[in-house]
Amino acid sequence: MLLIILAFAGVFSPAVKVDAVTVSMVYPSQTFTLLNASGYVVPQRKAAVAAKVTGRIIALYVEEGSRVKKDQILARLEADDVAAQRDQAQANLEVSKQSLEQAKAELADAKASFEREKSLLSQEFTTKAAFDTAEARSRKAIAAVSSAEASIRASNAALKAANVALDYTYIRAPFDAIVLTKNADIGDIVTPIGAAANAKAAVVTIADLGSLQVEADVSESNLKEIKAGQPTEIQLDAVPDTRFNGAIHMIVPTADRTKATVMVKVKFLNIDPRILPEMSAKVAFLSREVHGDEQKPRLAVSQKALKVRNGNATVFLVKESRVDEVKVTTGSQLGDMVEINDGLKAGEKVVINPPSNLRDGSRIKLAQQ
Repeated sequence: MLLIILAFAGVFSPAVKVDAVTVSMVYPSQTFTLLNASGYVVPQRKAAVAAKVTGRIIALYVEEGSRVKKDQILARLEADDVAAQRDQAQANLEVSKQSLEQAKAELADAKASFEREKSLLSQEFTTKAAFDTAEARSRKAIAAVSSAEASIRASNAALKAANVALDYTYIRAPFDAIVLTKNADIGDIVTPIGAAANAKAAVVTIADLGSLQVEADVSESNLKEIKAGQPTEIQLDAVPDTRFNGAIHMIVPTADRTKATVMVKVKFLNIDPRILPEMSAKVAFLSREVHGDEQKPRLAVSQKALKVRNGNATVFLVKESRVDEVKVTTGSQLGDMVEINDGLKAGEKVVINPPSNLRDGSRIKLAQQ
């Protein structure tokens, strides 16, 4: 009797050789993807911030990861000599201003003397020589005032130059950005040229995260499939559970002859703080935009795994060396796959192209084993 029961249960039946596929999460955009390419996230605005003058760093206010605003001070160089030059220029300006006041006072006295001599000469109460002396003194005083005014302009220019030189000792951010690397530290000598021994050229390297784009290589033969403004979907290896909406920003008008590819720059439609420079990325070039209900992945299985029995869709779920026939609820068609609304879980394996002799509880042997 036991043998009859075991035979009925299929214990002595040979294992059916089958192929299996994994139930997976599928994005609807995969059904209208024209082309795929890989690349890297690259900031389009990036700068190695350096000093315009040679000097020693005495203060550094940022580190890797610091977010900075335009014109924010990143570092400061020693500036005792430049500050002394600024103070000297300020003092020279004060001297010039006092010289101007003195020249104006002398001019006022010379003009008054000239007017007196002029009046006295008309009444013949003075000599022509005295009048000529007063007139010459007045002209000399006018020239002295003009000279003092010119000296003030020169002193102002010198002070402005000294202030500019002093401002050069403050290293500022040229735009809103994040610090990628710190290339120098307090005590290091920095120089615009960077050729001197032990001298650094850049203090920090910064990038504008708002300018991040994916630079991907597309084969020359596939260029007909893409155009500027075309919608895309971007997947980052570092953020595998999220797809980012994008669009083609530019097709660079030159080819790489060694790889027979053309660089395509893809912009992010929405910048996410998880996106960082130099991340590897995959770009799907789409035939149309992704709609709101297509943003999330859906559970799907190959259409070849489905069987219809009495109007119900079923699949053979692999359970170690046997299969269970499971009823599933299907949804929309996703290319050669079908959405599964109920009955399966992601990661489970089901039989594909099940043979006619496969039954619920049948022993199986996977073809790849």
